[in-house]
Amino acid sequence: MLIEAVYLKYNYDFRDYTGASQKRRVLHALAEMKCATVSALQSRVMHEPTAFAQLLQYLTIPVTEMFRDPEYFAALRSQVVPLLETYPSLKVWVAGCSTGEEVYSMAIMLHEEGLLERTLIYATDINQTSLDAARRGVFNLDKMRLYTENYQKAGGKRAFSDYYTAAYDGALFDRFLTENVTFADHSLSTDSVFAETHLVSCRNVMIYFNKRLQDRVLGLFHDSLCHRGFLGLGTKESLEFSSYASRFDVVARRERVYRKSAQ
Repeated sequence: MLIEAVYLKYNYDFRDYTGASQKRRVLHALAEMKCATVSALQSRVMHEPTAFAQLLQYLTIPVTEMFRDPEYFAALRSQVVPLLETYPSLKVWVAGCSTGEEVYSMAIMLHEEGLLERTLIYATDINQTSLDAARRGVFNLDKMRLYTENYQKAGGKRAFSDYYTAAYDGALFDRFLTENVTFADHSLSTDSVFAETHLVSCRNVMIYFNKRLQDRVLGLFHDSLCHRGFLGLGTKESLEFSSYASRFDVVARRERVYRKSAQ
């Protein structure tokens, strides 16, 4: 099987991704890579590292935007930031950061709340191409109107255009936003905890995982968070039916913001 072969050869583990999502992405890869069958695709991927890199783009399709679900960032500002302000230094983990839109959103929010200079942000993903794009910090200029609206709804305190320079069809975001950001390759399927953090933000990533992998990932986050640290999930994700439900307190249910329980 293609997914098993990818795991054995490249150590990228997609075995616990949901079947429907996996099938949709593989079919898309077949069409785009002009392979008649899954067996033909597997043969190419096993013998051509460039083909695997191409397949990875389809298996980890990035779907993101800046200040996506503005209510989430508004909840962080109002209910999480006042508690983060009590720490002399902070560590934030943006897991599954894709092409970086959420990283820059987080950095802007922390900057406006006076926390960015004393915060280390770990931005991780399994897709090296996406990480490279995140490091560059150049986004489609056509999307700035939507991002500006999201930013304003999220409680933005300045003109969003203050944070980027427009050139040709791109918007280059200010370098100061990522001075304290470490972009790194990390797999939620196979890798372990690497730092103690005060806030983990992993949004719209676990919707592609089956229950076993979701529990593994929630375990990683729980172990990474400091005493009474915070966790943010996507709007279609929840702790309620997981084995970690009792280990977190709800901060903002609708916005999917949680806090590690004291016990």
